[in-house]
Amino acid sequence: MGKSFLYRFKVYNVPLLLQPVFYLYSYFVALILFGYALIVHFTSKIKIIGREHLDAQRNYIFCYWHTFVPLYGAVFLNNRSQVWMQHPFWFMKSIHLFLRFTGVKKIILGSTGHSGREAADELVEYLKKGYSTVLLPDGPSGPAFVAKKGMLHISLRSQVPIVPMQFKASKFFESHGWDRKKWPVPFSSIKVQFERPVLISEHNFDEAYGEITKALG
Repeated sequence: MGKSFLYRFKVYNVPLLLQPVFYLYSYFVALILFGYALIVHFTSKIKIIGREHLDAQRNYIFCYWHTFVPLYGAVFLNNRSQVWMQHPFWFMKSIHLFLRFTGVKKIILGSTGHSGREAADELVEYLKKGYSTVLLPDGPSGPAFVAKKGMLHISLRSQVPIVPMQFKASKFFESHGWDRKKWPVPFSSIKVQFERPVLISEHNFDEAYGEITKALG
C-alpha cells in the first residue's frame, strides 16, 4: 500500500488540494539537502584528479555509480550548463529543486518505464546544443554496479563523450536501499577522479561498454 501511494502521483499531476503540502514538503527537504551539501563542501578537504582530461570548451556526459549520489551533490555545487533527466514521481520534486539550486538549466522528466525514451530524445537534443549532463548507469533501481547501455546510446546519438567518475570519502555513512548511498560527513577528505572521456561509435560500442564499466571502479 505504501509503495502504491508513493507512485500514485507525478510532479505534474498532484491534486490541487495536496499541492500546498506537496510544495512545502519539497522545498523543505530541498533546503535541508542543500544546507547539508554546503556544510560538507566547505568543511571537507576535496581533491579532484583528472581535470587535465577535460576540455573546458567541450560538453560531456558524466557518469558514476548510484551509490555516490550524495558525494557528487556535496562536491559539485555549480552545475550550470547542465541538463538532467530525472524521475517524474512527486517524491523526487525535492531533488529537482536541489539540482536547480545548484544551477542545473533544465530538468527533463522521464525514467525507465515512464516516458524514458521521450526524455532521452529530448536530452540528446540539449547535448547537441552544447549542454552537459550526468547519468547514473546502474539507475534508476539497480542492480548496483551493473551498467545499463542507455548512456552509450545517448552518447552515440549526440556524439558527446562519456566521462566516468570515481569518488572516495574518508568518513561517511551508508543508507539502506539497493544502492547503499554513501553520505559524507563534515570534515571529511573527499577524492574525485575524472577518467578519460570515451566517445561512442558504432565500431567501438561493445569495447567502450567494458572500458567505461572498468573505469567506474
